[in-house]
Amino acid sequence: MQSGISASQELQDAFNRFVSASNQRALFATIENESLVPGAVIPLQAAHFTGDLPQLQPYVSPTQAAYILLKVEPSAPDGYIAITFVPNAAPVRQKMLFASTRLTLARELGIERFRSTIFATEAEELTAEGWAKHEKHEALPAPMTTEEAGLASVKEAEARESQGTSTRRGHVNSTVNVPTGDGVLEALQSLKEEGCRGTLVQLKYQLPNETLALDSSMDNVSPDMVGKLISPSEPRYSFYSLPNAPTTQIIFIYTCPTQSKIKERMIYSTSKSWTRIVAERDAGVAIAKSLEATEPSEIGAELFGDVVAAEPSAAEPVPSTGFSRPKRPGRR
Repeated sequence: MQSGISASQELQDAFNRFVSASNQRALFATIENESLVPGAVIPLQAAHFTGDLPQLQPYVSPTQAAYILLKVEPSAPDGYIAITFVPNAAPVRQKMLFASTRLTLARELGIERFRSTIFATEAEELTAEGWAKHEKHEALPAPMTTEEAGLASVKEAEARESQGTSTRRGHVNSTVNVPTGDGVLEALQSLKEEGCRGTLVQLKYQLPNETLALDSSMDNVSPDMVGKLISPSEPRYSFYSLPNAPTTQIIFIYTCPTQSKIKERMIYSTSKSWTRIVAERDAGVAIAKSLEATEPSEIGAELFGDVVAAEPSAAEPVPSTGFSRPKRPGRR
């Protein structure tokens, strides 16, 4: 997920000073006016970075998200850790904005400098005791809670995204490997068959295995029924083959209902481009157009009217059409 926010020159200058300074332990950063800007600087006092963690606490708010650039090994080229602190009580929009910009922060400041990125939601995680728990959790595999699984999936997905940032736009990136469940590729490939116009394929994202799974595949779906057949309670990636086009025209639709959980929104948004990669590279599907909507009821037949003549384009927001929210259909 890309937020469109970039690092300001002020932050880049502050980070360069932070890297070269021998007396600075941490640099805070935040988002203001659609830009990443620097915040407080924490001095280096202890020999080990955990000794300086208590200094972070006065600058950590239970209701405000923040980025913390932590110097853990000053002599190492990659001696830094980027922490995204998003408290549970922060506004929802702020959570989404900071989560979607965290990778941009590391990239624009020099991703080679950061040995890891960490997502924290509690101030206690930014203490020596909390850090010890984090390191223990990283070193010893253990069953994960739903919350941990969601955070882990976002972190690992972003790591895969960072491998292909230079080639993601404009063509399919061959370095991305997205695990798929049974029937996903077969369902996607069926969209290309001559007799399968009007086919609607829905994919969902399964945790904790980060696997794209087939939710449903329906034939003979008319354009005015598409929005009524997509789940109104969970995000979905949907592929629809227009029934009345002279040539095969496949639409990619991403929906993320307001009912869905915050972690679901983060994960599905981050994984949206890789889902297209699976369809285009692995299933050979040519996507004519991409649509985005909050509620499936916003997907109306009129949105498909100009697809035949349209060139492939990036995802675009969809205006509300006033449909009432339908009940979720049974799978076929």
